[in-house]
Amino acid sequence: MFVLVNLKTYPCDPIAVAEAVRDVDETTDARLAVAPQAAHIERVAETGVETWAQHVDPIEHGSNTGHTLAESVADAGAVGTLINHSERRLKLATIDGAVRAANRADLETVVCANNPAQIGAAAALGPDAVAVEPPELIGTGTPVSQADPDIVEDAVGAAENVDPDVSVLCGAGISTGDDVVAAGDLGAEGVLLASGVAKADDPRAALEDLVDPL
Repeated sequence: MFVLVNLKTYPCDPIAVAEAVRDVDETTDARLAVAPQAAHIERVAETGVETWAQHVDPIEHGSNTGHTLAESVADAGAVGTLINHSERRLKLATIDGAVRAANRADLETVVCANNPAQIGAAAALGPDAVAVEPPELIGTGTPVSQADPDIVEDAVGAAENVDPDVSVLCGAGISTGDDVVAAGDLGAEGVLLASGVAKADDPRAALEDLVDPL
């Protein structure tokens, strides 16, 4: 299972969380990574943890003030990027351009979507993975695998029908090891989570709980 911890813009210590992710990653067969804010990517990557960007724009080098260039996050140490998170929604053409930009910079890609129909459309753009995240469940502590497991199963089927090589991740409300196991039982190959680790008093203990059943 792939466990990607999104730090969003939470007031956490990104280095402390990164070190916790790195240390727990060394104790499990699961694959763990962290997605800090763009300004923190280089410092987080220096801890040795697998580091992802939260977003890249569909741009090349040039006059693009205020945008995030895929090559820049790669140079800072990121190995992958989220695209179209529900808190940073994009039009389909922009998602396509962002995936292409990430590919150009050799970044792995996870495109987020709200429902199985959108998952199918996202999978058609050729990302490495897609993540189904009903926005109403984000940050609630109620995982989609519990609230509506059909969404996860249907998302897996939608992606497989378009491109069997595109992995499906499950996000929104993931906070315990049981949530991760349930996501896997429904066909997901990984999970996205944020507050369950980034806002935890002890991020390492939260991560250990997540991977313990795996």
